Amino acid sequence: MSEAMSDARLKAAQLALWSGPVEPQPLGGGITNLNFRVDDGGERFFVRIGDDIPLHGVMRFNERAASRAAAAAGISPAVVHAEPGVLVLRFIEGRTFAEADVRDPANLARIVDLVGRVHRDLAAHLRGPVLMFWVFQVIRGYVGTLRDAGAGEAGQLKRFLAVADALEAALGPVAIVFAHNDLLAANFIDDGTRLWLVDWDYAGFDTPLFDLANLASNNGLDAAGEDALLAAYFDRAPDDALRRRLCAMKAASLLRETLWSMVSEIHLAIPFDYAAYTAENLARFERALALFEETR
Repeated sequence: MSEAMSDARLKAAQLALWSGPVEPQPLGGGITNLNFRVDDGGERFFVRIGDDIPLHGVMRFNERAASRAAAAAGISPAVVHAEPGVLVLRFIEGRTFAEADVRDPANLARIVDLVGRVHRDLAAHLRGPVLMFWVFQVIRGYVGTLRDAGAGEAGQLKRFLAVADALEAALGPVAIVFAHNDLLAANFIDDGTRLWLVDWDYAGFDTPLFDLANLASNNGLDAAGEDALLAAYFDRAPDDALRRRLCAMKAASLLRETLWSMVSEIHLAIPFDYAAYTAENLARFERALALFEETR
């Protein structure tokens, strides 16, 4: 067990809310947090240990506000306890989705319904200040961070900025909703009766097209799957203009994920193979960009 994991496990074990000694069990999946399952008093809890990560725009006050609002909306498990660097939730017994699960048409319909509820209902439950997430600003910030660190090739970073500008122009005017902004398959849990959406690190006001594109790009939806996604969300068959805007956002989402990983390679100490994640997402980005360019 790494030193970071050991320290986080000790912090989780020493929380004042426990009724007695506990043995936090490490859980996989966290790439900006260290996660544990804790059994206490006949109940089971999920403990997230993680400080602010300003480089990634991860601010725990925002995560707490979004988590509480999502719980109030019936979208995410209840927040049991929060303190600096710690968030404790009710544990959801269920199956964590993989990408293939998201691509299953029956599951995709359930996911679109859940994401639609996030966009329609969650903002009414928010309390206090929260962030906005604008992927193009995130990309520009990451490029600046990489330049400051002397990481990445200058020509490649310049190209990334130019691509981001072109994608932003292609997107055009947008509606604004409160969105999740990190729709990886592993953030959906099926308890056998319903779906839950977890992990609100990057939540904020945004265009709904980012969540839809993020869902499509993170989970490898094909053209038919993307049309089904758009039709279910907008309640109409997509036209070429909407498909092009989704293509632009898919490329932006994957560029952001690539740069997120490049920045993480040099700044985060969490045990995770960021280099492999960078390579995987860079390849996905290049394919998505080529598809976008074909829509011109």
